[in-house]
Amino acid sequence: MNAIFQVPKSGNEPVLAYRPGSPERAELQETLKTFRAREVEIPLLIGGKEVRTGNTGECRIPHDHNHRIGVYHKAGPEEVRLAIAEAAKAWKDWSRLPWEERAAICLRAAELISKKKRSIINAGTMLCQSKTVHQSEIDAVCELADFLRLNTGFMQAMYQMQPENFAATWNRMEYRPLEGFVFAVSPFNFTSIGGNLCMAPALMGNTVLWKPSSTAVYSNWLVMEVFREAGLPDGVINFIPGDSSSLAPTVLSDPALAGVHFTGSSQAFNSIWKTVAGSMDRYRTYPRLVGETGGKDFVVAHPSADLQGLSTCLIRGAFEYQGQKCSATSRAYIPESLWPELRESMAESLSKIKTGPVEDFSNFVGAVIDRASFDNIRSYIQYAQQCESCTVVMGGGCDDSSGYFVEPTVVLTTDPHCKLMEEEIFGPVLTVYVYKDSEYREVLELCDSTSPYALTGGVFAADRKAVKLALEVLTHSAGNFYINDKTTGATVGHQPFGGARASGTNDKAGSIYNLLRWVSIRTIKECFNTPGDYRYPFLG
Repeated sequence: MNAIFQVPKSGNEPVLAYRPGSPERAELQETLKTFRAREVEIPLLIGGKEVRTGNTGECRIPHDHNHRIGVYHKAGPEEVRLAIAEAAKAWKDWSRLPWEERAAICLRAAELISKKKRSIINAGTMLCQSKTVHQSEIDAVCELADFLRLNTGFMQAMYQMQPENFAATWNRMEYRPLEGFVFAVSPFNFTSIGGNLCMAPALMGNTVLWKPSSTAVYSNWLVMEVFREAGLPDGVINFIPGDSSSLAPTVLSDPALAGVHFTGSSQAFNSIWKTVAGSMDRYRTYPRLVGETGGKDFVVAHPSADLQGLSTCLIRGAFEYQGQKCSATSRAYIPESLWPELRESMAESLSKIKTGPVEDFSNFVGAVIDRASFDNIRSYIQYAQQCESCTVVMGGGCDDSSGYFVEPTVVLTTDPHCKLMEEEIFGPVLTVYVYKDSEYREVLELCDSTSPYALTGGVFAADRKAVKLALEVLTHSAGNFYINDKTTGATVGHQPFGGARASGTNDKAGSIYNLLRWVSIRTIKECFNTPGDYRYPFLG
């Protein structure tokens, strides 16, 4: 086929509002009822075949933890070895498939997610991960569709990056898939991340073993079904939920491991890195390690900050999706001139925020994901209640009687190095340190040195000198930096996402930079006038 193809250009998927009386609201509510009333059995998918091991886990609704909506089969070492073999078989054809065919599958999947499957993907995410309709819509539908569509454009742009040519030569670069399989390990908190971690390497011609989080198997399986309906060949992505302790040793010791695409805790990624480093003599090639890990995300407010905007962005940044975002605002540095009025403004807003089941669209906050998360978050709140340097000034309530509910909580501390300012909590807890207005530079330096993480952060200031100073002092404190905005909500194609330090490898999901990690470049030089004499002029 003699043509240079152009992928369709598209903007970001529009976010639907789900207003009362809207057709999308009615359809979603009906789908939620249907999903609640049934229980599904989720198999492994290896080489296109459904596999049932009999070793099962449960899918329960976090805001109604006595309600089971599914069971899923767990993979073990035997299934991992089978998946690796099937990935190797699929690689032979998939790695050679014309790029436009791979792009077409992604584009088809995006259309399914944003049209035919929209209510299904949303309902699954809302029930599985206790996301409000807005949080599910911007994640599971819009962001995932954006990843699938925009990555095809990034792929085309990458292939068009070619070297210069000179007389009698033709220089070319070929972007080959990696030689082996990619291990994709996805978290519970974003359905879109699960879809992207496996599909981004697959788009570039790789085959994948996808291990979803045990608390997101339900929604991730729905995404896997969309990929199959979109025409993804058997064995390209193999779906293998299970316990990390059971799967990782077999995966990470295989000679064909070509890469790891990971989002999760820093501790887990460190463990993967150490295992790979200790197994280098096994591998056919150096595995690509791409990871987005933890965060202790910050906001520093200058005395010139707009108070109402600051209040709104702290509430949204800290408490949307129960603070269960790697990018959620977890610590704030507030000047003493602003704190009394800011405290009053936030308290007034939080008094109106409702916490409860996400099927009730009037609730702003749902439940945290599971028992372990609930207990961990509650332990930090209890610590704050007992610590001399901390005061719980808003919220603090925890109730696990029917669901894992934690109230949006604001803690005021006089110790900028208390553990609530330094450790990742991954819940709806915001810790505030109040500083003297004259110590703005000092507090910027304090912020930079307080946490090992560097994922997201931001400054609120009307004074441009204050903004410039923050950008300078906090240069390495955040991979995604915000000015007068919340620290969450990076949009594919607009704010490529990722952080450094203990927050990961900063390979920027949703950009060409991430896709470059899933190819191995071959340079080709063709000479049209091959020399016939070995002698150079200097030899004369």
